[in-house]
Amino acid sequence: MHRTFVLFAAVCFGTTGTAQALGPDGADPLTVGAVRIVIGGALLVLVARVIAGRSSRPWPTRLVLASGIAIAVYQLTFFESVASTGVAIGTVVALGSAPAVTGVLARVVNGTPLTGRWAACTAAATAGVLLLVLSGESAQVEPAGVLLALAAGSGYAFYTVAAKRMLDDGHAPESVMGRAFGTAALLLVPVVLLGDTSWARSGSGAGMALYLAVVPTAIAYVAFARGLRGLSAGDTATLTLAEPLTAAALGALVLGERPGLLAIAGAALVLAGLFALALPARRPADPVPVVA
Repeated sequence: MHRTFVLFAAVCFGTTGTAQALGPDGADPLTVGAVRIVIGGALLVLVARVIAGRSSRPWPTRLVLASGIAIAVYQLTFFESVASTGVAIGTVVALGSAPAVTGVLARVVNGTPLTGRWAACTAAATAGVLLLVLSGESAQVEPAGVLLALAAGSGYAFYTVAAKRMLDDGHAPESVMGRAFGTAALLLVPVVLLGDTSWARSGSGAGMALYLAVVPTAIAYVAFARGLRGLSAGDTATLTLAEPLTAAALGALVLGERPGLLAIAGAALVLAGLFALALPARRPADPVPVVA
């Protein structure tokens, strides 16, 4: 069930690009991301109050603040990396680096062991993501854009590990999401106030903002946290590689994009890696009693 929650969240994440493509032309990517987090963060705070209520457990203030900063960094650096070095390179560096960084960070911070199964599944799924994004538009590699994409992947990794620590401490998933995204929302309010949000005044812009805040943010991250509670941070990050697979499928079904053989091979690799990781781990067989 925990893996199902994470895969559901990843599918919701994967609808973001299609929603933006169907939104108003010329919408500023930075303010789109900021508005998404500001509204979505407010919704997650409300959900936490209604479902989880107030927690008597002490909250690690520094960890909550760091989580909020990591979410804000991911949003801003990812959109900037895509604008700088293109969708293909920005996506593969950010999404491809996140599971590896998450696994290593979880090992260093939480002492979570890195299994051979996780490494093999992550390698297969990441290679599939590489084929998926490189099968599309070509992009010139810009060092600054690559660094921004690495910062985005690292921000996602840090947030995942920090959230896992708070969940392991006994905090409710809804409360963890509410605190982390509420903090990120406060940090991104200046971006909304100072940036170009004229796109949000149209019907399609307002609809896009509401959808991005509700489905791939509020709903998706509650499911993400519920799944993360029962999985390692590394496994969770690898399972979220279903996001680009969903984006590619929606591109073909909704936007009329036609994937080539390279994209199909990439999708197969992602599916293989996710399927192998989603299967329950084998338990060692009970020892056969020896009759003397």
